[in-house]
Amino acid sequence: MRKILLILLVLTCVVGSLTFAAGAKEAPKAKQFKLSFSSVSVPNDAHTKAMYVFKENIEKLTNGQITVDVYHSGQLFTQEAQNPALQKGTLDMAYVDPNWLTDWVPYMSMFAAPYVFKSYEHMTKTFNSDFGRQIFEDVAKKANIRPLGAFYLGTRQLNLRDIGREVRTPADMKGVKLRMPNSPSWLLMGRALGANPTPLSFTEVYMGLKTGTIDGQDNPLPTDKNAKFYEVTKYIILTDHYINPLFPAINEAKWQSLGADLQAKMYQAIEEARKVCDKTNLDAEKELVEFFKSQGLTVIVPDKEAFIKYAREVVMGDKEATKNWDMNLFQKIQDLAK
Repeated sequence: MRKILLILLVLTCVVGSLTFAAGAKEAPKAKQFKLSFSSVSVPNDAHTKAMYVFKENIEKLTNGQITVDVYHSGQLFTQEAQNPALQKGTLDMAYVDPNWLTDWVPYMSMFAAPYVFKSYEHMTKTFNSDFGRQIFEDVAKKANIRPLGAFYLGTRQLNLRDIGREVRTPADMKGVKLRMPNSPSWLLMGRALGANPTPLSFTEVYMGLKTGTIDGQDNPLPTDKNAKFYEVTKYIILTDHYINPLFPAINEAKWQSLGADLQAKMYQAIEEARKVCDKTNLDAEKELVEFFKSQGLTVIVPDKEAFIKYAREVVMGDKEATKNWDMNLFQKIQDLAK
């Protein structure tokens, strides 16, 4: 009898072990996510490097549940095609800025106006805060694109070929073919600088400057260096006309599919990438004026007040451009600079 009981006990344990093993084997695996992250930025740009910082951090934080494929230099999409792809979900992540969001959220154009931000601190205080999260929530609802934060692209300056004169006031920009991305708010910025704005994709700017298709372009100094625009230009004019935020953004449907836990880790990884991007560009801007001088460019400190006054008159005088501005929100943002 004892032998029978012992045999039954052993069989029970074996069956139990097999049942447990089968149950463990059937436990559902965590859903895997592969994100495509596209940019037209060149390899040495801080925000290109930040893409890899994000990739490394999110893959580590999620133990590989989220993986990221990085595409830079317009490998997947041009600047013009990128946002529609992001909105449709044929692209998961990309960098966007206020100018590119105005088609869906018209009041975002006020964040694309020249001299709207007084400093880097003013810009990042606006967007990397609960205040900014509310704006991004509104963008997500209306555009199906969710910005996850604001990186510092840099402060935009004018960069011109030899146009036969030095530029010190907006009047000196008359007739200058200034490259601008092809969106209404970008073209307005070109006019607000006194120029003749000329639409051209970023990947065509270098050749456009070299051949004279355009007379100049505007970008932060780190971009001018990394894209080697200094090789085909003569002047840097330090207008400081736009403290340029850049939003790493994700398709909204993809975002919602991640769930709260992975979303929190996405924010964490984005913040680490932002720190790298911002510090890299802030440090570079302190040194690049001397670099451009060493390359034979003439660096000009213009009449900045004249540019501010002219830009304000052009922008505020364009009722079509400002008709959708949220002036209460605009004033709150100006108050953040105090």
